[in-house]
Amino acid sequence: MNRRLRSALSVASVLAAAGLLFTASAQLADAGDSRQPQDLAELVTAESDRVTELTDRMNSLEAQIEDLGEQASSDLPRRGEKLTSREGVVSGSRPVDGAGLRVSLDDAPASSQSISGVRADDLVVHQQDVQHVINALWAGGAEAMTLQGERVTATSAFRCSGNILLLHGKVFSPPYVIEAVGDPDALRSSLDSSPGVAVYKQYVDWVALGWSVEEADSLKLPAYTGSSELKHATVPDGTDVFS
Repeated sequence: MNRRLRSALSVASVLAAAGLLFTASAQLADAGDSRQPQDLAELVTAESDRVTELTDRMNSLEAQIEDLGEQASSDLPRRGEKLTSREGVVSGSRPVDGAGLRVSLDDAPASSQSISGVRADDLVVHQQDVQHVINALWAGGAEAMTLQGERVTATSAFRCSGNILLLHGKVFSPPYVIEAVGDPDALRSSLDSSPGVAVYKQYVDWVALGWSVEEADSLKLPAYTGSSELKHATVPDGTDVFS
């Protein structure tokens, strides 16, 4: 910003000096043959005073720019290391390790097909089943999460087709394992209070769908390595992003 303004004012000074020459030429031309040295001297003095005035103005503006630059560097809030670290955890760009839960969902065994009233769809893990578990873990305060070893981010989208799962361009088969770093008790409590998880557990009891929840003292979740489809985002009104 300083360099742009200095350049502009320097150009103005040059133009002022050029104006001096053009003005002098014009006045001398109007005077015809009577070229009087005192007229030229007065003109040079007047234009020189103008150049001096512009130079003083330029110096004053440069001083203001310096002051504003110092104020900006000292007054603007800066992102601290703690905030940067939190952003990396939320976005998935940083690996995370810590205590948490490992939840596993699996299709029912082939023997369950003989149960009266059972349909084929009752025997497989569906997309909404996985989604209910993930949402419950987020609601329980999970700091970070993986599905099938893939870091789950704000832009992650998975699809289930039959008994396969598509995530980040990869294909997975059951069992589907979800690992979440967070307070194990809070995570487990959130799972227990989820209506969607409760429905899945009914099928666990009926057709023997796979279900296990294990507490882990040290989970190591990798950073997300794929490309994000998120183009832009906005901060909710009233949110202090520098706290």
